[in-house]
Amino acid sequence: MSSCRMTQPDGHPHAAAARMPRALVGTFAGAAGLSVANVYYAQPLLDTLADDFGISRGVAGSVVTATQVGCALALLFLVPLGDQWERRRLMLVQLALLAVSLLGVSMATSAAGLLLGMAAVGLLGTAMTQGLIAFASSVAGEHERGRVVGATQGGVVVGLLLARVMSGAVADLAGWRGVYLASTAAMLVLGMILWRVLPRQAVADESGDPKDSPAARQSYGVLLLSMFELLRHERTLQIRGAIALLMFMAFSVFWSALVLPLSAAPFHFSHTAVGAFGLVGAAGAIAAARAGAWADRGWAQRTTGLSLALLTLAWLPLAGLHASLVWLVLGVLLLDLAGQAIHVTNQSLIFAARTDAPSRLVGVYMLFYAAGSGLGALGATATYASFGWSGVCLLGAGVSLAALAFWAATLQFMPDAASSTSPSARLGA
Repeated sequence: MSSCRMTQPDGHPHAAAARMPRALVGTFAGAAGLSVANVYYAQPLLDTLADDFGISRGVAGSVVTATQVGCALALLFLVPLGDQWERRRLMLVQLALLAVSLLGVSMATSAAGLLLGMAAVGLLGTAMTQGLIAFASSVAGEHERGRVVGATQGGVVVGLLLARVMSGAVADLAGWRGVYLASTAAMLVLGMILWRVLPRQAVADESGDPKDSPAARQSYGVLLLSMFELLRHERTLQIRGAIALLMFMAFSVFWSALVLPLSAAPFHFSHTAVGAFGLVGAAGAIAAARAGAWADRGWAQRTTGLSLALLTLAWLPLAGLHASLVWLVLGVLLLDLAGQAIHVTNQSLIFAARTDAPSRLVGVYMLFYAAGSGLGALGATATYASFGWSGVCLLGAGVSLAALAFWAATLQFMPDAASSTSPSARLGA
């Protein structure tokens, strides 16, 4: 396997104790946030897109589906390339293609062209986002990997949450096409910044030799198949992936069902108002970026246990939705704080398990996220139809409690720090 190491002009790796400059950490976070925002701009624009392209409101959801298909394809086929290509070059190529895709969406004249463009935006936006997280992990020293990953993931959360707000605001001023033209321009500016700021990396094997590494020699097909080998052998990936599946399932249960009671009596909230509750959770999610630094200090398991307990308890105030919206706000803050802390800790431990394969690791890990989100959405709507909001909260609490029980049952197999992996954490080692 191979890793990419940041090199000085003379080709020697940075000292392990060197601290990543704050400006570079901020660049990774900002770039990841801008990249992921492209995937979510369409969500508040579905009614306008349906009118412009003459498609029914019921079918308009296929626009979001197209971006999600692109996301899944990126995790399987593009994100792993970061372990084979020089990452700076890969990011710049993908960013250029993302700008072209956004321009294509802004110029779409048919529903088919729109869906194709959205799929490309989902593909390349996800590849950029997850590629930047893996890039940040590979550049960071072992002693600060959790902190850097946490900060970058914090940028993703901010970009995701603000995308819907910014999209609606720009669309009100310049129409939906203006949203994608503005994003095209933003990607071009971002490309110039990344070209100047991102470090060059030499693809190197674990010994540090940048020449003729195994990953550089192996075929693309073998690279993709190695993702399944990682899943089969890496116990850290298996355990943390399962926790992620359950955690994102609980998340999806809440966010997929929230619009149903809030859009009905006695609230009758608009979709914009419902989406604003996502901004409430931003404070909790940003605060959870510190979880990566806690993992660096050896507190990964304590952080996980407390966060999973908090995730379970968050459903108590959420269940009080009809009593007072104050309970909803409190529940959203707790849910986002706990979920983001778990997510950052998961990534810190997974990247530490195999520092030579961050791109493939994040690709496999995020497939657990996709599966959990899909299952949660299906369960939420079916449960609400039969048992109402109380049933949704019971389902979410049950899934959260299952995640807590799974973590406790597998604790003996996991390292406590993001900087070391216990012998038992790798199957067949």
